[in-house]
Amino acid sequence: MSKLESNHAAPNFSLPMTNGENFNFSDHIEKHESWHLLIFFRGSWCPVCIQDLKALEENVGYFKEKNVHIITVSTDNLDALKEMTEEHKLSFPVLSDEKLEALKAYDVFYHGADAPYEDHGTHGEPAYFLIDEKGKLLYQQRQTSPFGRPTATELRKIVQYIKKNLKG
Repeated sequence: MSKLESNHAAPNFSLPMTNGENFNFSDHIEKHESWHLLIFFRGSWCPVCIQDLKALEENVGYFKEKNVHIITVSTDNLDALKEMTEEHKLSFPVLSDEKLEALKAYDVFYHGADAPYEDHGTHGEPAYFLIDEKGKLLYQQRQTSPFGRPTATELRKIVQYIKKNLKG
């Protein structure tokens, strides 16, 4: 596993989406001249995650206006994620990473059977990555528990700050 560094290429991945299509990150970058906010969340069973996803949905217009595509990933199973996506009418891509491919590529913390505390079984923890239109990493934040993740409002501020202060 390579160390992710700012201004270096973000890893590619290909995962199933809740809409039945396959999502390839490199293809997405080529197709969209935009920034990409890649968000890993725990799962459809997590009330805080659902609250955060609903807040992101409420802010989709802001991110579109700033030319930022939201992409979400969970290690939860595809059927559960599909049901959650439909129930909460999420318009952004929701991807299932049951084989932990993207999770490992982005060095996202995995709460495995060997974790020091009991917590809903095995699952990935929250992580956030802002990637520019060329696929380079601008921002990253990883959690080792469900707490401390940025809100939709804080993510808006992060995008605004980086856009304002981006070099050349």
